[in-house]
Amino acid sequence: MSLKATSIYLDHNATTPLDPRVLEAMLPWLQGIHGNPSSVHRYGRAARAALDTARQQVAALVNAQPAQVIFTSGGTEANNLALKGVCSGTPDGRLLVSAVEHAAVLEPAETLATQGWRVRQLPVDGDGRLDMQALDDMLDLDVRLVSVMRANNETGVLQDVQAVAGRAHGYGALMHTDAVQAAGRIPVDFVELGVNLMTLSAHKLNGPRGVGALIVDKRVDLRPQLTGGGQEQGLRGGTEDLAGVIGFGKAAELAHSELAVRARQLQALREQMEAGLKCIAGIRIFAAGAERLPNTVQIGVEGHAGEMLVMALDRHGIAVSSGSACHSGSGKPSHVLLAMGVDAAMARSAVRISLGMDNTAENVRALLTALAAVTAKRAGAVALA
Repeated sequence: MSLKATSIYLDHNATTPLDPRVLEAMLPWLQGIHGNPSSVHRYGRAARAALDTARQQVAALVNAQPAQVIFTSGGTEANNLALKGVCSGTPDGRLLVSAVEHAAVLEPAETLATQGWRVRQLPVDGDGRLDMQALDDMLDLDVRLVSVMRANNETGVLQDVQAVAGRAHGYGALMHTDAVQAAGRIPVDFVELGVNLMTLSAHKLNGPRGVGALIVDKRVDLRPQLTGGGQEQGLRGGTEDLAGVIGFGKAAELAHSELAVRARQLQALREQMEAGLKCIAGIRIFAAGAERLPNTVQIGVEGHAGEMLVMALDRHGIAVSSGSACHSGSGKPSHVLLAMGVDAAMARSAVRISLGMDNTAENVRALLTALAAVTAKRAGAVALA
């Protein structure tokens, strides 16, 4: 399938292109070198050494210890392991999650609720920031775990996870953060944030798909969800995807060393984009008053449907999304925007634009030109009707 028609990719929060340097690191383990990291012969020992290096690289990205890195099949599995691994067995407390979490947190929480856990959602304000007073009101000694994402996948809004963790620990609760969108785009420090569990994903930082990690404070009593092997310190059974893990390690190393440069470039492009968006009638930038990821802008376009806008821009050769890729095409308004108090009609008009290191100022200008043309055409059609 040729993708020449879609020449400008602006959906990096859904997935990022594989960095050629990451592919180069992976290729030997895909084409010739083999060995199971659990084997004791020379092939196995070589595989184990490569696995250990990748673990060190991922740990360094978020200032964790290598022994705290548990490799998984991705962010979704890591989130499930965090919530279900802590809240396993007989329900003995409450679980608090923010109302704007990814489905990979909200759905495991719903599953736990069916098993008897008392789950409550923490509200956010109109800019998508956690309501800290509501958090204080809900916290008590009965709370077992609090899960609040570091950066929202739709709006890019950053949460004060460090402050949340401090409050949670004051009541003896554990703290989990989904840092999938944040890692590699802003500084993320496991120790400084004060969390007990942190979720990461390789394909959000120009690594391979199908690989993630859960960073675990060793004081956490975590029950494995996949059993049948002693891999990953007994917390995640199954032979590791060695080539994928090596790619994750290389991507983490590059993200760590290039973080400042990447953040500056993305921030400059986002500012250019937002300046142009403000000149197009009917466009609203969601969470404009909040601190956000340097690469993410979510907009609503009055009188339009987000899915139709995505298709119209695709015809102009520009790829964006109408929200989380996991729920794209559902036709339902974004639960994130609804939690922020956005009305359903405006929420359905949402389009998410997420930049990457392969984007340029020219790409941003092309988007603005296409978006202005699409919205003007719609306005003209309505006027003639």
